[in-house]
Amino acid sequence: MQRWIKRTAKGKKRAEDLSYEEASAAAEAIASGHSTDAQTAAILISERLKTESPEEALAFAETFRKHSCSIPVSQKLQQKLVDFGGPYTGRKTFAATIPASLLLAEMGLPVYLHSSDALPPRYGTPLKDIVAELGISLKTGPVRTAENLEEAGIGFGETEELCPPLASLRKIRKELGVRTLLNTTEKIISPPGAENIMTGIFHRTVVDTNARLLRALGYKNMYMVQGVEGSEDLPVHRKSFLYHVTERETRCIDIDPKEAGITAGRNKMMENLALKEQADLIIQVLEGEGHSTEKGKYAHLLTIYNTGVRCYLFGLTPTICDGIHLAEKKLEAGKGLQQLKLWRELSNETHTTDRPREQRQRRNCPV
Repeated sequence: MQRWIKRTAKGKKRAEDLSYEEASAAAEAIASGHSTDAQTAAILISERLKTESPEEALAFAETFRKHSCSIPVSQKLQQKLVDFGGPYTGRKTFAATIPASLLLAEMGLPVYLHSSDALPPRYGTPLKDIVAELGISLKTGPVRTAENLEEAGIGFGETEELCPPLASLRKIRKELGVRTLLNTTEKIISPPGAENIMTGIFHRTVVDTNARLLRALGYKNMYMVQGVEGSEDLPVHRKSFLYHVTERETRCIDIDPKEAGITAGRNKMMENLALKEQADLIIQVLEGEGHSTEKGKYAHLLTIYNTGVRCYLFGLTPTICDGIHLAEKKLEAGKGLQQLKLWRELSNETHTTDRPREQRQRRNCPV
């Protein structure tokens, strides 16, 4: 580790990138516990200061993916499965990705959500806590998470449970208190092997590196968005920059909510939501009661807009407007709430594999 630290920590003008092979060896030393805490902290900070290269980022992602438990879903599901990679620093704004994912799952587009406990620098509410507050069991394990994905079209993974080396690094990351390349790594390892991904980014400066990274990891349909709090959630009060990554190019798309018929100003009451508020607003939206309060109205707009955009991006509707209208119809019919109840039931069952085969088939979502 010392020789790699010497190269990456030479200073702003003299620091050197590691080769893919060298970065892989460094990542393996960290993941396997052969690197000391001081050495691990040094390499993480030196990479942050010089900015990691695409090869270094790929080496870390592939190494930590290798050290992760897989979620055993069918190849057919993998081809349609969308991984929504939000920030693990937590959320303070409304997590529209949860109700949007429930609607997409009901429409036949399977979705994988994931997080760990909140990390610095934000320490917002982690997605896992919101999901748990909605009654979803987090103690499912890889096999039962796969069943949730296959039968309800939605599943949640605790990444540090699935990738133990990340859990062992939590103490170091909390003491450092800044983002490192692990903040990108943990979002894109995708234990179920999704072929589609939509991930949030904090800065446009990382677009090229992340695009090369997603291509190399084998994703087929890739989107990056500079969303709310670095998440995949698009705001309704301003335009957003969304990047469509293909094998050959990265194309920037301007998305304006006004063009989809949504006009809303910034709502500061929605920018520091506690855990219970997050869950209550999601239930309000799913129950069709989002219009009863100011916060509920805003949560409703965020949900239908983000659902509409995703319907369009992943081929469910020909336009964003069509996707928004479809989302509204589903909410009016209570379909999102039904999907939550199904997911809740499946995640809390004690012996899912013991159910009669015909009962399991009746619950299958179209994938």
